[in-house]
Amino acid sequence: MPSITLPDGSQKNFDKAVTVKAVAASIGPGLAKAALGGLVDDRLVDTSFVIEEDCDLSVITSANTEGLEILRHSTAHLLAQAVKELFPSAQVTIGPVIEDGFYYDFAFERTFTLDDLAVIETRMMELVYANLSVKRQTMERGEAVDFFKKAGEMFKAEIIAEIPADEVVSLYSQGNFIDLCRGPHVPNTGMLKAFKLTKIAGAYWRGDSNNEMLQRIYGTAWPDKKALKAYLTRLEEAGKRDHRKLGRQLDLFHFQAEAPGMVFWHEKGWALYQVVENYVREVCYEGYREVHTPQVLDRTLWEKSGHWDKFHDMIFATQSENREYALKPMNCPGHVQIFNHTLRSYRDLPFRVAEFGIVHRNEPSGTLHGLLRARRFTQDDAHIFCSEEEIQTEVTKLIEMTFRVYRDFGFQDVDIALSLRPKQRVGSDSLWDKAEAALELALKNKSLTYRVDPGEGAFYGPKIDFTLHDCIGRTWQCGTVQIDFSMAGRLGAKFVGEDGARHTPVMIHRALLGSLERFIGILIEHHAGRLPIWLSPIQAVVMSITEKHGSYVAEVVESLKNQDFRVDGDLRNEKIGLKIREHTLQRVPYLLVVGEREMGNRTVAVRMQGGEDLGEMPIDAFVQHLHQEITARV
Repeated sequence: MPSITLPDGSQKNFDKAVTVKAVAASIGPGLAKAALGGLVDDRLVDTSFVIEEDCDLSVITSANTEGLEILRHSTAHLLAQAVKELFPSAQVTIGPVIEDGFYYDFAFERTFTLDDLAVIETRMMELVYANLSVKRQTMERGEAVDFFKKAGEMFKAEIIAEIPADEVVSLYSQGNFIDLCRGPHVPNTGMLKAFKLTKIAGAYWRGDSNNEMLQRIYGTAWPDKKALKAYLTRLEEAGKRDHRKLGRQLDLFHFQAEAPGMVFWHEKGWALYQVVENYVREVCYEGYREVHTPQVLDRTLWEKSGHWDKFHDMIFATQSENREYALKPMNCPGHVQIFNHTLRSYRDLPFRVAEFGIVHRNEPSGTLHGLLRARRFTQDDAHIFCSEEEIQTEVTKLIEMTFRVYRDFGFQDVDIALSLRPKQRVGSDSLWDKAEAALELALKNKSLTYRVDPGEGAFYGPKIDFTLHDCIGRTWQCGTVQIDFSMAGRLGAKFVGEDGARHTPVMIHRALLGSLERFIGILIEHHAGRLPIWLSPIQAVVMSITEKHGSYVAEVVESLKNQDFRVDGDLRNEKIGLKIREHTLQRVPYLLVVGEREMGNRTVAVRMQGGEDLGEMPIDAFVQHLHQEITARV
């Protein structure tokens, strides 16, 4: 006779075991129809799950994050079913949920085409209208391996063989299609009506280039057609803003096969990079000691810090003279070495160090995405070594600084998350308790609204994560402030306290942009390449109408450059209309035209890239206008 507590605190009592769907029906027929699963004492289950004991229950619908994930994961399996029915010799592998959608990897003898996607999508919709019931079953491990081997699904058999011995092997069926999955799934395929297959890509099995190349089909799924249409509209707009396309068009940077995941900055792109770097140095590194640490450090240091175990698969390792080294994936251990180089006193605290730290991470090739997901990138990384009593003051300053930085770059809408201890972590629970409480107190003292993300903290400490919203509604997790009671101690950091004894400092890890490369990619997409004047690689172009105005153009360019503006001259023997059009396409904010009249009056005719004509201006007046706009960072 289970007693079930609902999210509002009310209770439902039953005289026998009951399914999640039956509980939903007892609340209301609408909820029963919309139910995708249930959260039973924090365990996500199917609507068919039988509740036999007292518990807390939340009925999950597409209005919940968990419900949207169930819907998308179920659509991935719908995709797999359609592929198997259309292409019986294809093997299915894995089909996880990703941001805004899902993918499924297949092994098949030929390359799927866009025409194939259309056929697959049609078959998926036919399966939706068939309203097939989705049923869960369990199977003994050896039996499951034999089942999939007989079906020719060797990848599934390999996955089952690696499932821990104490874990149940569960399968889901819909019609004649049976797939290995932990679940949960929607009750029937009729609930999956709003989806779209979006693209095809290659992906190695298990992300290892030594393994077979598979074909990855991506898709998106939403609760209804309206939400799907809105997403596809955003996707179309995002395509126009793709920083990789704009990087080529605006001659900012490029990537090539000889250096996967590593950017080649061109002159204009590097100018933008330096503007961002200089801003960070001016605003974010004030009060910090800027340092620079080695790219390569001995393996033993990474073992002590805990990074070797946590990031081993992502570390670029190398050997020399029988010693193993790693290209640094993080900057933290190097900063601890600087702290340790001299015996510190409590009077030295808080000890703040900052670095434009170049790091390397061996990201799987299939996940690389221009500046947004790279193997080599630069963090605006800083660490504060302090006492426990200084945590609140330091974290509060960092929160205030973070919001200032995002406002300056044009982001007003910022979400905050308090990310708590993950399963794989270092340090005692008592230290984690103190660290989590310290961050929570700092957020409450600032009266900030935040969500709590259990299990999402760093392996060495909890963190505050800052997520930006761009102008088309996408979210980007960028800044982070982390409290760490463990790493300094693991690496032997000590300071002499007021009592004369040696104490371990608390480490605060902070990066406000996260990665300069990624943040620049976000900026390019947010502004569609039309960067604010203070960020623009070229702030103005001075153009001659005819060749005889060339000397005056050169004079204006030199004058503006001497005042630290980023300016180019265009003396080509081309029509002025062509010049204006080309530089407008290059997103140059100000277009200065020089003809006979301007040369005689010692002025420039000022146009903006949007087409607005500001008229004729004396050079000094334009300089003042430019200074004001740059200073305001608009």
